[in-house]
Amino acid sequence: MDINALMDFHLVAAHGSFGRASRESGRAKATLSRRVADLEEELGVRLVERGAQKLALTDAGRLLLQRSEGPLREIEEAMTQAREGSAAPRGRLRIAAPLVFSQLALGRLVALFRLQYPQVEVEVVAEDRMVDPVQEHFDLCIRINPDDDSNLVGRCFARDSLALVAAPTLAPPRARAGKTHAVPAVVMPTYRDGDLWSLREGRLLIAPQPVLRLSSLMMVRDALCAGAGAGLLPWSLAGALVGSGQLKSWGKLGDEVELWVLHTSRRLQSPKVRAFVDFLCAQYPDGRFIV
Repeated sequence: MDINALMDFHLVAAHGSFGRASRESGRAKATLSRRVADLEEELGVRLVERGAQKLALTDAGRLLLQRSEGPLREIEEAMTQAREGSAAPRGRLRIAAPLVFSQLALGRLVALFRLQYPQVEVEVVAEDRMVDPVQEHFDLCIRINPDDDSNLVGRCFARDSLALVAAPTLAPPRARAGKTHAVPAVVMPTYRDGDLWSLREGRLLIAPQPVLRLSSLMMVRDALCAGAGAGLLPWSLAGALVGSGQLKSWGKLGDEVELWVLHTSRRLQSPKVRAFVDFLCAQYPDGRFIV
């Protein structure tokens, strides 16, 4: 298979038409059309349906795009490294990260990273949804307690824990074996009605009575400080507030959570990716996420 033809197919698929791909890349429209046609002839299947304004991928085209994207990126990175000779980190580094981690720490971290590697341009997308690094062209993604995924590898760079906290004006109930205490609570959308919060190895059972349902941990933090009720916060977000007396901790909930930095390639890790992974892990030498 002609790798150049495959790269042109990816270019056309990314832009949705031969004309747009031609304008963006500076390559002749006729050349792109011929390359894709040659690829279709070699494979014996139609890859695109050509419309007047916009093309659409066939099922075979979508399958080829999905299965070849990762290997093609690795080939491009290998060629780049071979051309550059040295493994100096450079180019654009796209990172997907959870919203709270991004707001609390990532702005400062990427600024420090850029001071060390000025030839790297960093783009951070802060969202809580689960991104697809391959389909959405992310070099790295940061996840909390990630599920096993054979397509992703990486390192745990820090750990955090969940604490049940409230304003000092709301006193915690006294722990009694077998007794469940109802308390006003500020909860996230992930809370399911009927869930209990278990503290002190099960000696204190809290039955949350939701008074506010908020989609942002920052909003939960502010509502708890204002005395709306009790709620769960990462210790990285609550610790300083507990230390200053704005919140009171009722105890830690469950096991620690792990923060991982993940990338898509087992076989070839680009210099910019390797540099950022090493840099991020070095920021938390004791493995604790502290703001």
